[in-house]
Amino acid sequence: MRNSPSMLTNRLSGRLRAALALLVLALVAMLTACGNSSSDAADTGPREVPSAKGPVKVPADPQRIVVLNGNLAGYLYDLEATVVAADPRLLGVPNEPGEFPTGWAEDAKKQGTQAVPSGENINLEFIAAQRPDLIIGGGQGYPGQQSVNAYDQLSAIAPTVLLPTETTYWQDQLRFIATTVDKPAKVDTLIANYQAKLSEAKSKIKTPAGATAVMQSIKSQKPTLFVPSAALPTLLAEVGFTLDTAVEAKAGNPAKEQSADFISFSPELLNTVIDAPVLFTIPLSGGRSLEELRADPMYATLPAFVGNKVFELPATSSRPDYRTVMTTLDLLVERFK
Repeated sequence: MRNSPSMLTNRLSGRLRAALALLVLALVAMLTACGNSSSDAADTGPREVPSAKGPVKVPADPQRIVVLNGNLAGYLYDLEATVVAADPRLLGVPNEPGEFPTGWAEDAKKQGTQAVPSGENINLEFIAAQRPDLIIGGGQGYPGQQSVNAYDQLSAIAPTVLLPTETTYWQDQLRFIATTVDKPAKVDTLIANYQAKLSEAKSKIKTPAGATAVMQSIKSQKPTLFVPSAALPTLLAEVGFTLDTAVEAKAGNPAKEQSADFISFSPELLNTVIDAPVLFTIPLSGGRSLEELRADPMYATLPAFVGNKVFELPATSSRPDYRTVMTTLDLLVERFK
C-alpha cells in the first residue's frame, strides 16, 4: 500500500521537527559550554579592583598577601584570606618587635604570618623576600602613609592596592578589602552581627547631654583631637553621642597629613577648642592617663573635667576594625548603661 502525499508530508515534518530540536539542543549545549569556559577564565584570571592610585589588576585568588597597615590586617583574617606578612603597628598600642596586636595575634600564629619590620622607611627587601602576589596598604596613620610614599617600589614587587585615606569607617574598609581579595561571602554576616549588637547597645546606653569631643593623649603632650569624621567619633555618633563638629574650625583649621584623622594645635587654644561638655580621652603609647590629665591645671579647668564628664577608652578603640568595634560597644554599654 502506497503512502499518500499527506502521510509523507507529515512524516517529513515530524523528522524535520526532530532534527531541528536536536540542532537547538546542540546549540544550547555549545553556548552553555562557552559560557562556562568564559566564567572559568574570569574566575582564574586577573581581576581589576579599585585603589587610591587607580584600578589595579590583582590575582583572582591571592595566596601570598602582605598587608602594610595593621589597622587592615584583621579584616583579612575575618575573611579567611592568606596573609604571609603584616605590619603589626596600631595607633598608640605598644608592642615588642615581631609581636602582633592581641586582636589578631592568634590568627597570625595559625597562618605563620611574619611581622613586617618597622622603621622610618618600608623594608622593601623583606617584602620582596615574602614573594607576595598582592600587597595591601594605604589607609590612616603613619604605616599607611609609608606605603603611599613607597607605592612605585611596592608595585614593582607585586600588584599593590591602597585603601583611600578618606575610607575611615570600618564597614567601608571591610567591603574594600573583601573586593580586593574577592571574598565577599562573610561581609553581610559580619555587618549584620554588628547592626544587631549596635541596636542592643543603643537600647542600653544613656548618653550624657551636650557635644562630645575625642582627644588623643600623646607622648609629646601636644593637644590632639580626632576629627569628627574619624572612625571612633563616627561610632560614638552611631550610639547616640552628639559630636562637636566645629573642633577644626575652633583650632584654626590646622594642616594635617593626608593620612591623618586627627588635628594638633597650640596649648594656648586648649580652652577654645576643647570646650565640649563631654570628652573622651584615648591614652596612646607614652601618653598620660585620665587621672594624670585631671592633675594638670590646664585640663582641670576644661568644662568636661569640671563637670566630671571625661571618659577613657583604650588605644585599640581609636581606629576600630570589626573585632575592636564589637569590643568597644561592650565597653560603652558597661560605662553608660
